[in-house]
Amino acid sequence: FFSQCLERAMKFAFDEFHLWYQLALSMVACGKSAYAVSVLKECAKLRPADPTVPLLAAKVCIGSLHWLEEGEHFAKMVIDLGEDAGESLAKGYLALGLTYSLQATDAILKGTRDELNKKALQTLERARDLAPEDHQIILYLSLQLALVRQISDAIDYLQEALQLCKDDMNSLHLLALLFSAQKHYQHALDVTNMAVVEYPESFSLLFTKVKLEWIHKGPEEALVTCRRMLQMWQMVYNVSQHSGSEKGSSATETPAIKKHNGLHLTLPDAHDTDSGSQRASSLAASRLEQAMSEVTVQSSTMKQGPVQLWTTLEQIWLQAAELFMEQQHLKEAGFCIQEAASLFPTSHAVLYMRGRFAEMKGNLEEAKQLYDEALTVNPAGVEIMNSLGLVLSRLGRRELAQKVLRDAIRVQTTSHIAWNSLGEVLQAQGKNEAAIECFLTALDLESTSPVVPFTVIPREL
Repeated sequence: FFSQCLERAMKFAFDEFHLWYQLALSMVACGKSAYAVSVLKECAKLRPADPTVPLLAAKVCIGSLHWLEEGEHFAKMVIDLGEDAGESLAKGYLALGLTYSLQATDAILKGTRDELNKKALQTLERARDLAPEDHQIILYLSLQLALVRQISDAIDYLQEALQLCKDDMNSLHLLALLFSAQKHYQHALDVTNMAVVEYPESFSLLFTKVKLEWIHKGPEEALVTCRRMLQMWQMVYNVSQHSGSEKGSSATETPAIKKHNGLHLTLPDAHDTDSGSQRASSLAASRLEQAMSEVTVQSSTMKQGPVQLWTTLEQIWLQAAELFMEQQHLKEAGFCIQEAASLFPTSHAVLYMRGRFAEMKGNLEEAKQLYDEALTVNPAGVEIMNSLGLVLSRLGRRELAQKVLRDAIRVQTTSHIAWNSLGEVLQAQGKNEAAIECFLTALDLESTSPVVPFTVIPREL
C-alpha cells in the first residue's frame, strides 16, 4: 500500500531524492526487486557521491535477482568513489567479491571458474584489510577458501569471524560443513545441534543435520529429524496462514485456512515384513495419505504462502524418501515421493527421485527416461548426470555414459562421486589406466568433501 502511494506521488517528485529512495526501499520490501533496481539507478543519478545507493542496488542484484553483472557494476560504482565512500568502501569490495564468487559457481569452463575464484579471493582479502573487525567479510573470505578446498585456512579465518560474532548462524553452519569435510562428523554434529538450538526454524541447518546423522549414526536417526522437520514446517505454515488471514482475506477463504490448520504431517512408520507390522505401517501411510489429500485437493488455496515454503516441504519428503530407500523400505519411499510429486510433479528433484526409485526396482529404461526428463528441467544437475551415466553403463551404452559423466565433471570439477562413476565406466571398458586416474582424483576430492555442498551457505550482502 505504501509503495502504491509513493508511485502515485512520483509524478510530483522531479529530482526529489528522498521520495525516489523511499520508493526504492518500499519496492525492495514488497519483493518488486527488478523495479527497485531501476528506481535505484535514478537515485544514483540524483546523488552520484552517495555510496549507500549502489550498495543497496548491488545487494538486491546479488540476492533475490541473481543479476551478477549488474551487481558487479554497482559494486564497482562504490569502489570508484575511493576514500569518499568512507566505511562503505569495504562493503563495496565485499559486494564485488561475492559477485565474482557467484559467477565462479555458475561458470561452465574450468579456466573461467579458476580465474573468477582467484579474483573473488583477492577482492575479499582487500575488503578484510579495510575492515578487519567485520565478521561478515571474514565469514565470506572463509567460505571462498572452502569453495576452493583450502579447508584448514578456511577454519582459521572462520575462528576469527566466530570470535567477533559467536552466534552467527551462517558461521556456525559453515563450521559444521568444514568439520564434515575433515571427516570429524561428531564435532560437526555437535556444532549443528548447537546452531539448531539457537535457530530452530532454519531448515537449511536441519537438512545438514539429517545428512550428518545419516552418515554418522544411520538412516533411522536421520528419519527422526525428518519427522521433526515436518512438524516444524507445519508450524511455520500455520503461522504464515494466520498472518495471511489477518491481512484481510475474504470470508470465503477462511474455512479453507481453518481446514489446513487441522493437518498433521507425519512420515509413515517403517516396520518389519510380518503381517501385523505391515498392517500398522499401512495404517500410518493411509492416515498420512488422507491428510495430504486434503492439501492436494485444494492445492490452489494451499499455495498462497511463499513458494520457498512449498519447495522446502518437497525437499523434506524427498529426503525422507531417500532415507527409506537406504533402508530398503520401498513402500514408504514410494509414498514420500508421491507426496512430493503432488506438490511439484514436474520438478527436477521429484523426477530424479522417481528415477532412483525405478532404478532400485530394476526398471532401468524407466529410470533412464526419468533422468532424461529431470535433466531437461535442470541441465546443470550433477547428481542427475551421475545417475544417468551409471544407468547408461548398466544398459551397455558405455560411450554415452562416459560423455554424460564427463559433462558432470565439467559442470562441477569437485564432484568426487562423478569422478568415481567415470572411473567405474572406464574400468568396464577396459581402460584401466584412465580409470585409476579417475579413482585417485575421486579419493583426493572426497577427502575434502563436506556432507552437503558449501554453496548452501547464502552469499548475500
